[in-house]
Amino acid sequence: METERGRAWVPWLVTALVAVLAGFVLYLSHRSTSLADAAATAAATRASDAEAAKQLLETKLAALEAERAKLSTEKDQLNTEKEQLSQTVQEQEAELARLKATFEDLQDKMKKEIAEGAIRLTQNGGRLQVDLVDKVIFDSGDASISARGQEVLTRLGGVLSKVDDKLIQVSGHTDDSPPSQKLQATFPTNWELSVARAVNVVRFLQDKGGVPAKRMLAAGYGDTRPLAANASPQGRARNRRIELLLIPELAARRNTVLAKSTSAKPTAAKPAVMKKAKGGK
Repeated sequence: METERGRAWVPWLVTALVAVLAGFVLYLSHRSTSLADAAATAAATRASDAEAAKQLLETKLAALEAERAKLSTEKDQLNTEKEQLSQTVQEQEAELARLKATFEDLQDKMKKEIAEGAIRLTQNGGRLQVDLVDKVIFDSGDASISARGQEVLTRLGGVLSKVDDKLIQVSGHTDDSPPSQKLQATFPTNWELSVARAVNVVRFLQDKGGVPAKRMLAAGYGDTRPLAANASPQGRARNRRIELLLIPELAARRNTVLAKSTSAKPTAAKPAVMKKAKGGK
């Protein structure tokens, strides 16, 4: 009986052991599954972080590449500007050298008149101006060029004919005294007289001095731009003059465009006539 009782609990023991073992297996399986899920989640997180870091690096790389391209463009622009500036400086130096040569040539050719005070040379930047007292070029109260004036203008034209990069503006100026009665039929006011003198000088420089007509223009200012007061004979004599202004060609083009844009707005100081010299008489 005791032996039979002892054998009776063996199945229960086996069942319990099997149950415990099954539970342990289920626990291990659940734990393994949880660990696998956690590992998968961690891996997914790391992959997501890696992708985000990759995108961030790509964005930074693209920004750096854009900045590099911008700097490269700016460098090219600076190099271009440097080359242009260097070229401009060289052109200006060459311009000043040519202007100095013209100035010295005029001083040599016109030294007699300069010593007498009949001609004055002035240089301002890229411009050169020649002022001629009217009595050197014209007889008193006349617009025709005198014999002495022809000789002076011939020498002057010999220098100006070699200047191929300047526009030469020839302008006539008078004092405030009206033309004499014998001239008023031809020149009613100083406007007409100043213009006629400028035009005659331009035509002489073209016909006898060899100065190309396309490089000259004539202007008359009457008595609107005096150099001295007209209260004395000396002041009036100084105001009666012919001015030759040598203007760099680019500056002359700008002035021409400006003159066209403001042609509808006359002022008291604007010349009565301004025109290119024409060939023929």
